Amino acid sequence: MNKWKIAFFALAGTVLFAILLVVFLATRPVDGVNVAKNTVGKSEGKENVLVVQTTAQELESISKKYLKDAVEGSPLPIDYTIGNDIQLKSTLTVFYTEIPISMNFDPIVDDSGNIILKQTGMNVGLLNIPPETTMKIMRDSVEFPSWITVNPNKAEIYIDLSRINIASGSRVRAKELDLANNKILLEIIVPGE
Repeated sequence: MNKWKIAFFALAGTVLFAILLVVFLATRPVDGVNVAKNTVGKSEGKENVLVVQTTAQELESISKKYLKDAVEGSPLPIDYTIGNDIQLKSTLTVFYTEIPISMNFDPIVDDSGNIILKQTGMNVGLLNIPPETTMKIMRDSVEFPSWITVNPNKAEIYIDLSRINIASGSRVRAKELDLANNKILLEIIVPGE
């Protein structure tokens, strides 16, 4: 036999052996690794929860975007900042004079994952106006979205996060609001398949 034929068959056999070895190793199960079985239809109705940690500045930016979208072009005469507490600022016009109003709130997460802003301080220029009156004026003069409720009798603002519309029927739930340590945990609940 010709030495070139022997070399050709030896090379062809080596290539064929290498291909079969790669196929064998690629299809062999790996020890200690469990491959999840197809669960289509088994997770119906279940929710998937994604926990997001953010800062006060990021929360302020995101919340202002959602609030702006919710009032749809209507001017919101209130501005707010989130720092060690939440501070609402506005002006009250009395006899053609603008009086600055500033209210401070501590956020509390309720059992449903919604936020209660409990009033802790207030400044109305140099006037002595009860907090209930200021909150009643704010409730009556500002058109808040349906997911924000101002309760002057309790000196608090209730933010129902479950009523905020986000993509694909997902919802937001507050888990922790620790403004002093700049740690805010939110849960994004995405409906199952």
